[in-house]
Amino acid sequence: MENKIKVGLMAYGMSGKIFHAPFFDVHSGFELVAVTERSKNNAVADYPNIITYRDNETLLADENLELIVVNTPNYTHYEFAKAALNAGKNVLIEKPFSVTKTEAEELFSLAFRKGLKVLAYQNRRFDSDFLAVRKVLKSGRLGRITEAHLRFDRYRNEISEKKFKEEAIPGAGIFYDLGAHMIDQAIALFGIPNEFRKTYGKYREGTEVDDVAHAHLKYNNGLNVYVTTNMLVVKQQPAYVFYGINGTLIKNRTDIQEPQLLAGIKPNDPAYGKEKDGNEGMLYTFDENSNVVEEKIPSETGDYKLLFDQVFKAIRGNGEYFINHNDILGQLAILEK
Repeated sequence: MENKIKVGLMAYGMSGKIFHAPFFDVHSGFELVAVTERSKNNAVADYPNIITYRDNETLLADENLELIVVNTPNYTHYEFAKAALNAGKNVLIEKPFSVTKTEAEELFSLAFRKGLKVLAYQNRRFDSDFLAVRKVLKSGRLGRITEAHLRFDRYRNEISEKKFKEEAIPGAGIFYDLGAHMIDQAIALFGIPNEFRKTYGKYREGTEVDDVAHAHLKYNNGLNVYVTTNMLVVKQQPAYVFYGINGTLIKNRTDIQEPQLLAGIKPNDPAYGKEKDGNEGMLYTFDENSNVVEEKIPSETGDYKLLFDQVFKAIRGNGEYFINHNDILGQLAILEK
């Protein structure tokens, strides 16, 4: 494809190596050109033609780059995105978009004045499990939804060596980490809530940040949505539970894309994003005789490539991005402490 978007990554840790570089590499609309690695040379080992810069200032000075990926620690997102916009670059920002709603509003305003795009990387909207439950909800088979539960749990009792995730600094804690995904998914399904309440907990020995967080999102139509993230769950609970007047839907977290990418499977592999049998969700409804009917709901094919299609279209002017500004501002209003 001609007129490719030349891309620079601000970091090459797990995010850059797993969630960004492979997709830019296989997508016909992008060219992965440069990366910032302050002391290592991991990117060039994977992509021999890539340019390695030792600081982000030099990366932003590269006039060939049109898109910068801000995949640095949460508290730096606003600062680096602002610098990239001022350097004349479009920006794709890892979740959370910023630490505060005010920062996001400033970035949107700056991008508008510069005639550039500043986009949110919310890849979990393209998870196979989420796509499956969203399909059922859109079908209307559950009827009016009265209550919804969204969870994202892990088990890690020790304190991580990644200080930016564990120290009491802006944007740290499990709610900004995993909660950012689930709040975004709740907004994608139901819109921005009319009110919300939050609860935080600290349980790991020596922790400075929340390792359990819960949000109750309330809607004027009577819907209650409960979003929970917990760092201390050994046996994973269902990721999605929806109660409707006509039935109930339960789905475990089963998306396979991250394990596949960690195993070195490329996004253009025919097996990419396809769930194994046995990971189906369960839909419970009634037949005409009021007997409970159990139905397996297969996962859709997960595909983060769709996000990069959206990025390309947004920058080249061929469509609105799948996450609008209000979605991001609504998300950050809930995340912000």
